[in-house]
Amino acid sequence: MSSDDERSDEPGSGAPEQLALIRETVRRAKVPRAKPRTWRGAALAEELPVARVLVNKGALHLDQYFDYAVPEELDADAQPGVRVRVRFGAGGRQVRGGRREGGGLIDGFLIERRATSDYQGALAALAYVVSPEPVLGPELLELSRAVADRYAGSLADVLQLAVPPRNGRAEGKPSPGPLPPPPAPDPGTWERYAQGPGFLRALAEGGAPRAVWTALPGPHWPAEIARAMAATLASGRGALVVVPDGRSAGRVDAALTAVLGEGRHALLTADSGPEKRYRQWLAVRRGSVRAVVGTRAAMFAPVADLGLVVLWDDGDSSHSDDNAPFPHVREVLELRAAHGRCAFLLGGTSCTVEAAQLVESGWALPLRADRDQLRIAAPLVRTVGDAELARDGAARSARLPSLAWQTVRDGLRSGPVLVQVPRRGYAPRLACERCREPARCRHCAGPLQAPDQRDLDCAWCGRAETAWSCTACGGVRLRAQIVGARRTAEELGRAFPAVAVRTSGRDHVLDSVPDQPALVVSTPGAEPVAEGGYAAALLLDGWAMVGRPDLRAGEEALRRWTAAAALVRGQPEGGTVVIVAEPTLRPVQALVRWDPVGHARRELAERAELGFPPVSRMASVTGPPEAVAAYLAGAELPPEAEVLGPVPVPGAGTGRPRRQGDAPSGETWERALVRVPPGRGAALAAALKAAQAARTARGTGDPVRIRIDPPDIG
Repeated sequence: MSSDDERSDEPGSGAPEQLALIRETVRRAKVPRAKPRTWRGAALAEELPVARVLVNKGALHLDQYFDYAVPEELDADAQPGVRVRVRFGAGGRQVRGGRREGGGLIDGFLIERRATSDYQGALAALAYVVSPEPVLGPELLELSRAVADRYAGSLADVLQLAVPPRNGRAEGKPSPGPLPPPPAPDPGTWERYAQGPGFLRALAEGGAPRAVWTALPGPHWPAEIARAMAATLASGRGALVVVPDGRSAGRVDAALTAVLGEGRHALLTADSGPEKRYRQWLAVRRGSVRAVVGTRAAMFAPVADLGLVVLWDDGDSSHSDDNAPFPHVREVLELRAAHGRCAFLLGGTSCTVEAAQLVESGWALPLRADRDQLRIAAPLVRTVGDAELARDGAARSARLPSLAWQTVRDGLRSGPVLVQVPRRGYAPRLACERCREPARCRHCAGPLQAPDQRDLDCAWCGRAETAWSCTACGGVRLRAQIVGARRTAEELGRAFPAVAVRTSGRDHVLDSVPDQPALVVSTPGAEPVAEGGYAAALLLDGWAMVGRPDLRAGEEALRRWTAAAALVRGQPEGGTVVIVAEPTLRPVQALVRWDPVGHARRELAERAELGFPPVSRMASVTGPPEAVAAYLAGAELPPEAEVLGPVPVPGAGTGRPRRQGDAPSGETWERALVRVPPGRGAALAAALKAAQAARTARGTGDPVRIRIDPPDIG
């Protein structure tokens, strides 16, 4: 009992009175425990008694701030940026003593403290402050709001991607103090690029250059990124690099350690585990480190005084988030560079159409080496087409041309040989029988298909095609783009029984292989790094990649081939690449010349003629047919908007797990594409968001899925 407890002084007071006194004392002790539920009768904070809170509700019609009262006992901890718990959903009926009560507990972020509220009714009180750690700063909030508006999503959904889940153990540990800025690094291998030393010098002097970097093949790109980050840190600013996977992050992490030493950067990947990842994230948020390397989620890393953002291999599909509102790392980092006035570096061994557009528009400048440096770094590329395969007896019997056999035999004398085989799942469509040009719709340039093996129709706009003819050669006969040499790896293993065969793919991905003779069979994107580089490489089944029914098929094929060929030794060291594909195809010619920039420019010009991204802005609307039709009918689209489709969405195949965008099993879905000309993307996103918010507020009809700038529209 406390000293304030009253004791009975009357004679004869006995056990019943004492028991009553104990019950009263217990009743008083329980009052504070009940306060966090409603804080009924509790005094409010004297200054700024209103907290503006973003609740963790991703519904678009709830994409706004809500006001709550701040109890006096939470005044010190309830600061902007902290995590809070609030009561939500009680409505205006349950009001007692001027305070709203009821509703379910839900997480949220405290955005700001205010003296008054715009809401005229009774306010509910903050339930409690989850942690006094401010995790949502003004810059991160501004960025998240910009991303939500661009992708027609809610701020709560974006913050789910931007702020990692809390870990109390990591939060309770202090972060080390920041280290002084390092000295500016020497250019190193950046001297191979004419503008490379100047780019580093501009970073070290506090400038904000923007560049699209076409990296030379070879193992030097992680060290070059590390030097760019070190130059930025030398100016007293922070740097952020985002790579597509953990293997690439590990290579940049090792390069940063070699250039900067220990303790100057943080590694943010899913492989780190929740506690370590959150501890590293807090070190960045607290300003202990100013250099960050990580995978997709690191695009929101709260780096203090951000001076440089770097994105490696922006064409990789892992840079596009599969969670609403589906942001792409490239677009998020562009927003950070524009809003924060920091430097921007978009790098890769290939070049996407979006990267070419950044240069074409003048937003960024090109950063690449001259042809002399390229001849030293790039391997020799040779092609084998259908004509050679038809005349080659070895190819007819073993599904591998003689040139490939000879290249493997010669390469195994000096090191490992890489064999790239396309992954399963690339579905063939139709092409001209004479020249192999993909068959496309005359109205929207979409791929033609024959679902019932008789009638042709477009996979994009759904229009029937009754009189198709090839635009390249005038042919009128079609053939399926059949994938060849599916069992090439087995044939190679039988042909070279004394050589070790290593595989790298979806089930088991190798990080590296030793510099010893071996056959390394890999699917695209899973190629391990060879110590000293591969002696040779075979790029097989070219039709399986170029013939994909996608607007980006050629660009993606060239990116995959270039990434694999970049692991091969340079031509002066005897490095050779053999690609089994028709030599006249544009991506194949770009690989032979090692000219990904020229290929991207030509693709960009064609996109401009057809009105497809990135020249235009596009959105996909997917769902049940009735829901898609009702949504499009109710949406107040911009006058310039053009609707393509709708067309049926394929469902998950038998024995295959459902992929993102597939229709649920047993359901029929359709997809419509909505495109607008340049400059109207914001209006399109706002219209789609308003229509979706109206549908969710009414709670009528089946939901539809909205995606701005879908990565796959084929």
